Amino acid sequence: MLRDSMAFGSFSTDSVAKARDFYGGTLGLEIRAYDDEGMGPMLRLLHPGGGTTLIYEKEDHAPASHTVLNFAVDDFESAVAELRGKGITFERLQWTDEDGIARDPEGRMPSVAWFKDPADNWIALLESDGDVT
Repeated sequence: MLRDSMAFGSFSTDSVAKARDFYGGTLGLEIRAYDDEGMGPMLRLLHPGGGTTLIYEKEDHAPASHTVLNFAVDDFESAVAELRGKGITFERLQWTDEDGIARDPEGRMPSVAWFKDPADNWIALLESDGDVT
């Protein structure tokens, strides 16, 4: 039954308008905005190759304490530079370097950098290993 169904992820925000500006404008993603009378404003991110993520406005939104969205890119360093040029600040964590990037010196794990959306949800940018799931 579920094996043949389409699944998608979702997370909340305190402002769909700010999320639309960030995900559609700053990050340049393809988006669709909705305003459902029963559920309120929502935003759907359309991912290359198929799949979507639903972002919904929630009055008592609490930022996620975990990564809600991961972007795997082929040219990690260029993507980091491009996002910095758009004003994105990468979070400095105990396992990241001074630039906010987690790097595996042995090359077993991809490089990863985390940043937050306007609602303080965690987003990750990671170096694609060709098999991202």
